[in-house]
Amino acid sequence: MNPPILPITNPSASSAMVATTSLTANAATMLIQEHHDETARLLIDDRAVETKPFLPRASSYTSTGTAVNGSIFYQQRRRRIASDTSLASLTTDGGGRSEYVAHAASETYLLTRLGFKLLRCLGVGYRWITRFLALGCYALLLMPGFFQVGYYYFFSSRVRRGIVYGDQPRNRLDLYLPKNSDGPKPVVAFITGGAWIIGYKAWGSLLGQQLSERDIIVACIDYRNFPQGTISDMVNDASLGVSFVCNNIAEYGGDPNRIYLMGQSAGAHIAACTLLEQAIKECGEGESTSWSVSQIKAYFGLSGGYNLFNLVDHFHSRGLYRSIFLSIMEGEQSLHRYSPEVMVQDPNIKTAVSRLPPIILFHGTADYSIPADASKSFAETLQRVGVKAESIMYEGRTHTDVFLQDPMRGGRDDMFEDLVAMIHANDPEALAKDAVAPPRKRLVPEFMLKLARAVSPF
Repeated sequence: MNPPILPITNPSASSAMVATTSLTANAATMLIQEHHDETARLLIDDRAVETKPFLPRASSYTSTGTAVNGSIFYQQRRRRIASDTSLASLTTDGGGRSEYVAHAASETYLLTRLGFKLLRCLGVGYRWITRFLALGCYALLLMPGFFQVGYYYFFSSRVRRGIVYGDQPRNRLDLYLPKNSDGPKPVVAFITGGAWIIGYKAWGSLLGQQLSERDIIVACIDYRNFPQGTISDMVNDASLGVSFVCNNIAEYGGDPNRIYLMGQSAGAHIAACTLLEQAIKECGEGESTSWSVSQIKAYFGLSGGYNLFNLVDHFHSRGLYRSIFLSIMEGEQSLHRYSPEVMVQDPNIKTAVSRLPPIILFHGTADYSIPADASKSFAETLQRVGVKAESIMYEGRTHTDVFLQDPMRGGRDDMFEDLVAMIHANDPEALAKDAVAPPRKRLVPEFMLKLARAVSPF
């Protein structure tokens, strides 16, 4: 994969190899000029990777109260990040542009290091090699779009990159701000996918750019991946990120009363777990929380899996082997806790389930990375336990069609239009603007999109 631009999500852990390896050539030259320690802490802590246990471990619900108690920390870090990333503060002699390029190179190098560390853990087999080659061809065919979105990500004044929301590695988020600042804007807190292994906040840059063009703020939340962290770490990080958005988004022009939570692929699973755990905390006695489920107007899940018991064998057949997947999920005994579809049926947490916001699940019917039945079944289960939920299927669309190929095609995108219409449902003025919004521009020629779909390992 080229510079961290777009999400390449697949339950197959093999995605890690290509998503990082193809970055090395450009990064090597640029890194000679400069390397930022801040970015190094952002992506990987060597000690964390080397010492993180692979064995299952006990876990408990962890309070996110530090997000409030650490408000001074947030303010200090935000000031520093704002001074580092604001284009207004860049000097006119071109030094600012050099800093941006060096920062991009630094992140590229660190992603590559993370990938090679992962390979030492996972090894290489025939199935991975074939998918490695397929993913390389897929990325190459989409390269015209990646370059355009990457340029926007690194150089647009409307992107605030690397805002600190916590004190753990990878506790950063990116904000995509609308061009117009006429009043508070709705906000989408987005958790990217990546098979729990190669998730990264920049993977949401295409969605962030296109939603911001419709006057919607997007916060792409980064989180620790395996082997740097396991599922409880990912959920805790996501919760801290959502807490930061809920408590601070007004400073960036967001409307704290119109916050939506969204996740894609593995990110949809993490976000659903985060939402349910927060509801359970709010029902517990003496639990300290820094955000509330009531602050989330709706949850959008895109191509997610919500019952791990039904997916273990499927993932194994796709290359995310059972032993690795169970290590990510902290052992077979934790599959129940991290299967939202199973958890919501537990009568002991009926009160917590009743607190959940409306849940809308999007899925392509031709998705063979995570079958569409995963979303259908979760929506039906939620309806049975009294939660307002629905699943929306996109006929013939694959795992990456709805998130990459269709948005890069330009023009009208059914999933995108459905999402925007739901966010703007109670805003007649915004709906009127959407009706006359210019069509999105094409990023990749049609023949390349068709070839990419044909060779996609997803």
